[in-house]
Amino acid sequence: MRNWLSPDPDKRLWLAAKGRALRPEDVMILLRSRGELASLIVARLHQEGVPVAGVDRLLLTDPLAVQDLLAALRFALQPEDDLALANLLVSPLFGWSQDDLYALARGREASLWRTLRSRNDLNENTLPGVNEILNRADLVTPYRLLEHILSGPLDGRRKILARLGEEARDPIEELLNAALQFEGENPPSLQHFLDWFDRGVAEVTRDPSAPLDAVRVMTVHGAKGLQAPLVILADATRDPANVPPRSIRYAVEEDDAHKVPLPMPRKDERFGRLAEAAEAASRADREEHWRLLYVALTRAEEYLVVGGALGLRSKGEAPPESWYAVVAQAMEALGADGQDDPLWGRAHHYTGTGTAKPGSSRLRRKPPAIATPAWLRQAAPREARPPRPLAPSSIGPDAVADPPPGAAQRSAAERGVLLHRLFERLPELAPEDRPAAADRWLEQSGGIASSEERKALAEAALAVIDDQRFAKLFGPEALAEAPIAAVVDEIVIAGTVDRLLVAEEAVTVIDFKTGRRVPASLDAVPESHLEQMAGYAAALAVIFPDRPVRAGLLYTAGPELLMLPADLLAAHRPRPADSEQALSPIA
Repeated sequence: MRNWLSPDPDKRLWLAAKGRALRPEDVMILLRSRGELASLIVARLHQEGVPVAGVDRLLLTDPLAVQDLLAALRFALQPEDDLALANLLVSPLFGWSQDDLYALARGREASLWRTLRSRNDLNENTLPGVNEILNRADLVTPYRLLEHILSGPLDGRRKILARLGEEARDPIEELLNAALQFEGENPPSLQHFLDWFDRGVAEVTRDPSAPLDAVRVMTVHGAKGLQAPLVILADATRDPANVPPRSIRYAVEEDDAHKVPLPMPRKDERFGRLAEAAEAASRADREEHWRLLYVALTRAEEYLVVGGALGLRSKGEAPPESWYAVVAQAMEALGADGQDDPLWGRAHHYTGTGTAKPGSSRLRRKPPAIATPAWLRQAAPREARPPRPLAPSSIGPDAVADPPPGAAQRSAAERGVLLHRLFERLPELAPEDRPAAADRWLEQSGGIASSEERKALAEAALAVIDDQRFAKLFGPEALAEAPIAAVVDEIVIAGTVDRLLVAEEAVTVIDFKTGRRVPASLDAVPESHLEQMAGYAAALAVIFPDRPVRAGLLYTAGPELLMLPADLLAAHRPRPADSEQALSPIA
């Protein structure tokens, strides 16, 4: 194979029908069944530098590339797992030798991970890479962690393919697909993913007809409907008599049309209908043996190579019912007797009766070498995104991993929502109708069953609405839940304000705060509240450029209205966390 696919096109096997030299995708290696021979062929081709796509079907847990990546995930989940860390260190991701691992592990008094942190002198590049995996494990989903290992600073995909060959690409991509499938059906927990993956049996099936610049290795049965310029039957010396069928179809009653599958009985157990069933199974197996030979022979377009290894029992002769023996008889009948061969020792060569036209010598010229571009190893630039509106109610970047809210926090949030709804609905009604309307809405729409709780909420809302200090805010000229949007210094700001009063002399924006505490002074107002109101004020200043904008916080627990000075709002003017919130890049 190495000679047929020589880097020098002039030395390659020539395909006369196509008028060019042989390419890796022109070769199809066929086997009777999947097994150790298939993996051995793939490994040897990779060792010889021949591009190979790997076997056409395999269990996803079998490939070394998948095992290496799973070792990284297991270590990220449990750093004290010595076996997972050892597998990770000797994987292509870090490239340790067995001697390096032995030097780290021998005589240690702590776990392998603790020893590695204290002995980083053995490989100074290892600890930063291992920490990179650990640091991201708690922040991203299993798929994103895998993709970061493969495409991030560790450059895992290139390292794995460099050591294991292109046949590792498909299992890697299937592992990523499995992670995406898992995240679409389950919470993206790393521990849950590993458990889900270990309990499942995923099988990878390649599309054998897909274009691929690599040698294909597959079973004869899987090659039905396909063809290739060069077909190699790699295990044609197998004796079918040594591989009898494993089961039979046995009819319990003589005229019973329904047959029961049974293991193939031993020779001394075959009698009566059992013997008939065993003979029928052997006959069907032998017919399938010859049908598959026909399929294999007809896959070749131009070259067909039939070979195999002889066992000790063969004594130098291929079994008479093997594919090799039958093809050799046919070759001799065609006048292609066995002869000495510098590559195979002895072989039959049949070239047909016609003479193929040689291809153009122009196609034999060696292609020019292409230098590796510099951008190939550079990180991809940040992807441009359209402007994302900056909601003033959530200006600050959310980078804190808060625990889930407790019962008290949820109750306070629900109370705040209900008060906002009452502030929106009750001002339109006559003062004498408001208490009954509030109780009715809280019971029917708010879902509050307790009359005492409804009464407390209604009183809290009416205490604010009926307060003469806030009469204008709840008058007919004020707008409730008013949406606003504007571009402020190339920042897109959009949100909904609780109360908006647009008058000739000024524009007033008020936000309700339904917490239990009222700040004692402006200095005690939370930073997030100041940034929120500064964002509203900046947007309204753009919308109403000819009027001053006043902003305030109405704390319903007082009730108390705190108006925010202009200089305080200017100091908290919104700034986007990233360029997604800007129409153009912001320094």
